[in-house]
Amino acid sequence: MSHPVIRVERLSKCYRLGEVSTGTLVHDANRWWHRLRGKPDPYAKIGANNKPTVTDTDLWALDDVNFEVNQGEIVGILGRNGAGKSTLLKILSRITTPTHGVAKVRGRLASLLEVGTGFHPELTGRENIFLNGAILGMSHAEVAAKFDEIAAFAGVEQFLGTPVKRYSSGMYVRLAFSVAAHLEPDVLVVDEVLAVGDADFQKRCIDRMDAVAKTGRTVLFVSHNLGAVEALCNTVIRLSGGKLAAHSHDVAGEIARYLAATDRDSGTDLPLALSHEITLEKFEASPSQVRQGKPVRIDVTLNSNRATRLTDCALIILDLKGTRIAVVDPRMDGSVPVKLSEGKFHLSFDIKSVPFVPGTYKIGIYVVADMTRHSTMNLVEVTVLEDSVSNFVPYPVEHRGLVNLDFEVHQGL
Repeated sequence: MSHPVIRVERLSKCYRLGEVSTGTLVHDANRWWHRLRGKPDPYAKIGANNKPTVTDTDLWALDDVNFEVNQGEIVGILGRNGAGKSTLLKILSRITTPTHGVAKVRGRLASLLEVGTGFHPELTGRENIFLNGAILGMSHAEVAAKFDEIAAFAGVEQFLGTPVKRYSSGMYVRLAFSVAAHLEPDVLVVDEVLAVGDADFQKRCIDRMDAVAKTGRTVLFVSHNLGAVEALCNTVIRLSGGKLAAHSHDVAGEIARYLAATDRDSGTDLPLALSHEITLEKFEASPSQVRQGKPVRIDVTLNSNRATRLTDCALIILDLKGTRIAVVDPRMDGSVPVKLSEGKFHLSFDIKSVPFVPGTYKIGIYVVADMTRHSTMNLVEVTVLEDSVSNFVPYPVEHRGLVNLDFEVHQGL
């Protein structure tokens, strides 16, 4: 029988916008003195939930959240930006404290919430592995026994003597995840940082988290890649506006409900500042509904406030679960890199034959220039329709995979 390793009861977290702490040193000292003596906050107004009265400057990142997580569960945490996911993980990881309620974790917890969490930039990769092991309560011998496996998984063996401040973001996150996943925590907490890695590394991370759970340990997984959540997780916690919207073992159903809620308020307003030098002014798909095998055009207009060099400007195509389906890379035909003058620059992407099965797909953009590195994943949606009406009944869409193949069948004896 599995036992709860995480228990969250009436958990709330309030941030006061525009102010640091209570606003006066006297109030801060008085509040600290009351807390030290086990007394209630002298400036909290008692309400139904024994929380301070909400004012225009108060933001409740979490509001009266309750749930339990059992040993061995892989829990996907869903929610839009600002729903409270990161705040929840920070409270569980003891990075921040709740305003109200409790969050209890049984056993050793390892968290990977940001690139390089717990790393010291001046120390080498080797030193940071041992430092993180010590933070997790591991002995030097225990870390040494796992050292080669950690380094091999991260793929940074030749850079272990280099200070991690010189690592690329990809190297940084590979090593950080490898340390967190291999030092045998009872609870592993992973936020969206896996987006930094390439497809092969993401697959290895998912396989590793699955292996961690099969040994009876627990994983909390936050990702906008809903395909990975559906494939990996056996439980879903869905947050909305700081409140618990759902806690269910029906992973596919909760993902569908999350997508339905997100679709009611999706899209990105243009113009969109990609950096202080480049603005995305136009991003349009024509037509927005296209039949299989037919062409579609994506028109892009960038506006640069200085002469610069555009190194990359790729289209990213995803399904509604956030799984990357294809990349349209203009570097392949020599359209990019290109020198940009100050002002507007236009690119038209002509996809000659859409191969996707019927459904709705999101298209975003990835732009790299001298001082810009930015991606936005949900700029337009394109709906793919059946090619034509035929005299046979095809497989249902959900059983067709992702693409249609151009094929022939030859018969013979």
